[in-house]
Amino acid sequence: MTDTEDHRRLIVAGTGIAGLTAAIYAARSNNDPLVLEGDEPGGQLTLTSEVENYPGFPEGISGPDLINEMKAQAEQFGSDLKHGVVENVDDSERPFRVELTNGDVYTCDAFIAASGASARTLGIPGEDDLMGYGVSTCATCDGAFFRGEDMLVVGGGDAAMEEAHFLTKFANKVYIAHRREEFRAEDYWIDKVQKKVESGEIEIMRNTEVLEMHGSPEDGVDHVTLARNDAGHPSEKLDDDETEVSDFDVGAVFIAIGHTPNTDYLEDTGVELDETGYIVAKGGKGGGQTATDVPGLFGAGDVVDYHYQQAVTAAGMGCKAAIDADDYLEDLPENEETEAAAEAADD
Repeated sequence: MTDTEDHRRLIVAGTGIAGLTAAIYAARSNNDPLVLEGDEPGGQLTLTSEVENYPGFPEGISGPDLINEMKAQAEQFGSDLKHGVVENVDDSERPFRVELTNGDVYTCDAFIAASGASARTLGIPGEDDLMGYGVSTCATCDGAFFRGEDMLVVGGGDAAMEEAHFLTKFANKVYIAHRREEFRAEDYWIDKVQKKVESGEIEIMRNTEVLEMHGSPEDGVDHVTLARNDAGHPSEKLDDDETEVSDFDVGAVFIAIGHTPNTDYLEDTGVELDETGYIVAKGGKGGGQTATDVPGLFGAGDVVDYHYQQAVTAAGMGCKAAIDADDYLEDLPENEETEAAAEAADD
């Protein structure tokens, strides 16, 4: 064992709602969890200005405040929170060997993957060069920097609607570009945005996609190139005479088109991942169970749930993962004795 190697009964990767709930339950079960914060401490909820649908807060609570309260609760019960990004989990032997990007190595008897998901981007010209210079995936983080500008939000789900609504606090006008006619967002958010449309603060551009972003790191975003086709998905129909391509002046672009699960560190394990990287949990999918094909390794929150993706469902999965891990750990000595006896019999 090296100077930086340390054994823990349980490691939880991630400090979003799922990870912190798992930490609270695991600590209360005397499993002394090490909780690794990762690149985005607090997860996606720290990017949410106001959480209005989490039970117990009739007046709402900010995402960062909710996360901070949960961190304090996890630490109060004995969770050990440390900054660290998981590079690899070796499940070829027991205990698991967990390598971090900073070179630290831990071993553990059980592991909960609750590392959340990261924002997707468009993959178009100009996007990478202007990311952080007028292009953003977080309105609550960066919206105030572009006060008085016309702003463009790309997407059609809850996140896009919420970001567009939030940006009206700062923008001269907010535009929403969505590649289809119909939105995927809940009626709640569509109704809120519609009120802003009626007031002239938001304008919706349906069946419209961004093809390219123009500007410079020095001067920020100058304009974008848009494609529009009444049949939707115009970027796939650029040779169609019905597709209109034009330049559109905006001072900032906010991308809200979903997320990719942070599960790269599980690719070399026996954990089954679907084609987009989500953990395939045993006994269900989306908001289902937490066990994986690797005994002792569990998944919770947005690394498993590609459908519900709500704070309250993530908390529920974190709770289940901690309970499942506790059951596994309680049976571990018996399992080890059984395996040892079987090996002796084989000899």
